[in-house]
Amino acid sequence: MAEAIIGDIVKAHYHSGTYIGEVKEDRGANYLIEVLAVLKHPLQGDLHNYGTLEDVFFHERKALAFHEKMNVKKAAIHPIDEEIPAYGKSLKKAVDEYKEKMAVENTEFNRQAILKLEDLEENHYKKLYN
Repeated sequence: MAEAIIGDIVKAHYHSGTYIGEVKEDRGANYLIEVLAVLKHPLQGDLHNYGTLEDVFFHERKALAFHEKMNVKKAAIHPIDEEIPAYGKSLKKAVDEYKEKMAVENTEFNRQAILKLEDLEENHYKKLYN
């Protein structure tokens, strides 16, 4: 997306997750975006050695919170004209889709990713799902 204006609703890719958000500020090469919904949950594990468990730290990544702000490169945002889902419902859908994707192939890495997602659900997300 070349240009957006303050108040535009956009799809934004940020740290391996994808969100729907509102443009709040133009910061030159970036836009400040306020999170309204989650489209794709951030990846679990070591992003530099994705799919690997040996000799790496397996990172747990939470999705950005409702109304959290992110500084996104202009090239990483795109117009979106769909209805904005409720944050909690969008988060649950994103987590469920990620778990389904990881369950397709029974590998140790995928099992570890599912465990991290289930831990995030239990300790952070379930109260937001309504």
